[in-house]
Amino acid sequence: MLLTPNQARQLLLHAVENRYAILAVNADSPAAIQDVLSTAAELNAPVIIETSLWQLQGHSFGAGDALLGVERYASTVAGLANATRFAAVPVILHTDHIKGPQTLEILRHAMTGVVPAYSSISVDSSEMSEQDNIATLCTLCQYAREAGCDVSLEMEAGVDDGLTPLDTADRLLEPVEKAHAGQLALWAPGVGTQHGLTDAGYPSFDETHVHAHAERAAKITGRPIGLALHGSSGLSTDALRRAVAVGVAKVNWSSESLLIRSIAARDYYQSHASELEKGHPRWKATAMDNGVQTYVSERYRPKVRERIELLGGAGQARGFLESLS
Repeated sequence: MLLTPNQARQLLLHAVENRYAILAVNADSPAAIQDVLSTAAELNAPVIIETSLWQLQGHSFGAGDALLGVERYASTVAGLANATRFAAVPVILHTDHIKGPQTLEILRHAMTGVVPAYSSISVDSSEMSEQDNIATLCTLCQYAREAGCDVSLEMEAGVDDGLTPLDTADRLLEPVEKAHAGQLALWAPGVGTQHGLTDAGYPSFDETHVHAHAERAAKITGRPIGLALHGSSGLSTDALRRAVAVGVAKVNWSSESLLIRSIAARDYYQSHASELEKGHPRWKATAMDNGVQTYVSERYRPKVRERIELLGGAGQARGFLESLS
């Protein structure tokens, strides 16, 4: 089931209190969304499906029009998440990496221009000053207030800039919480990780820094606030488990996810090249989208399963849904 903003905050709180993290997949296509939800259903796990600007503008969704992309992405996720087969899968629909001159227009549309609305919202603050970051989130809260709707926010700061100082949380979180109490659900400071793919590891990563930020965010807001972990491909499985144990509630998964799917697609076309020749008896079955997507799915879904299990999300959906009733 696709969650409302209020339900999304409840799910993230459930993750913090029960010491697991929700896998947040930056899904690049309808097929990827299907694969993630199918795997979550098998594991009785909640999941986050998130989209960045490049998906909204991409050929599968907006084809250059980000606002149309907002609508088509939401329609795709909602159509699947609210289907009977996924009724027991709590699904957060989240915006990730939205930046540039259309930021407020895109996010306002995600909050108030589509039905159902996006479950949670974040802003890519990498090119913003602290004051712009604060002002943008407060403006989004004001949009929600004017429209009579709810909003659930992830606030980020310097996720690629090493270790974010603790006093940055004071400067960023406190003004938003004071002006719009209760809307913040996630805090994404820099904890020594980096976006993109790497095998080099993150020497500055230390879960004590994660724990310190989780405690500081809770002190500022007066409630548990989960941390969102960006750029996790260079973390060992042990480091990820330790991060979840001290307050990470959302782990973004984008670059590695895309790599797995793209390599599988490449292998499909290479291994089936002869079947794509005109006159081959299997050319049509091979050429159809179902052929490549089934092949990719068989190689991708076990990796999704591994990631959900690593973060402790397996088996958590039922307890959360029972808490809503």
